[in-house]
This record gives sequence, structure tokens and C-alpha cells, in this order.
Amino acid sequence: MSGIGQVTGRADINQVLENMRNMKAQVQRPEELREPSPTTSVTSVQPTNGTPDFGSLLSRAVDGVNETQQEASALKTSYEQGDPTVDITRVMVQAQKATVSFQALTQVRNKVVQAYEDIMKMPI
Repeated sequence: MSGIGQVTGRADINQVLENMRNMKAQVQRPEELREPSPTTSVTSVQPTNGTPDFGSLLSRAVDGVNETQQEASALKTSYEQGDPTVDITRVMVQAQKATVSFQALTQVRNKVVQAYEDIMKMPI
């Protein structure tokens, strides 16, 4: 029975990792960078309609982490109250998903802060 829990746990962790990879791919879409021609002048930059901006992606990521943590908390509470439909394996897997997603979000935040600091150190 413990082997089944490990397989389920790995599948859930793999799903979280896959979601993180998908979010990373959305942020890092490879687009061709072209040098503007000398006759072209750029007056303003407008976000494209089809691509979400960084703020909305980050907001969705924070909301997703919050939702995962709330689910883990609700499962834990149900288990503690003796709900027969909730087993300890499910509670622990959800708790680990919440922990991993929070750690991933923390690393993203650290990278954003580091990038901001690097930009602020650049000479003008």
C-alpha cells in the first residue's frame, strides 16, 4: 500500500513540475529579435493582445500557490476531524505539493529581485 502512495505522490509532484515548466515556457517564448531599420523609430511599446504580461502570470502563479495551500489546509482539517473519505496519504501529498509550489514561487521571487537589483546597478 505504501508503494501506491509513492507512485501517486510522484505523479502529483510530476504534475506540479509540469505546470511549472508550462508557466516557464509561457514566459520565455522564443521570439525573433530584429534590429530596427534606420528609418524605423520606436515611440512606445504596447503589449500584444494574445500574450499575458508578466504581472498577470505572476498573479496567477501566486493565486495557484494560495489555492494549493488552502486545499492542503482543508484536507488536513478534514483528516483531523475524522472524515473517513480523507486518507493520510492524500493529505501528505497535498501538503508536499503546497510546499514545493511555495518554494518554487519563492525562487521566482528571488530571481525577479536579483534581476531588478542588477538593472538598478547598470550605468545610465
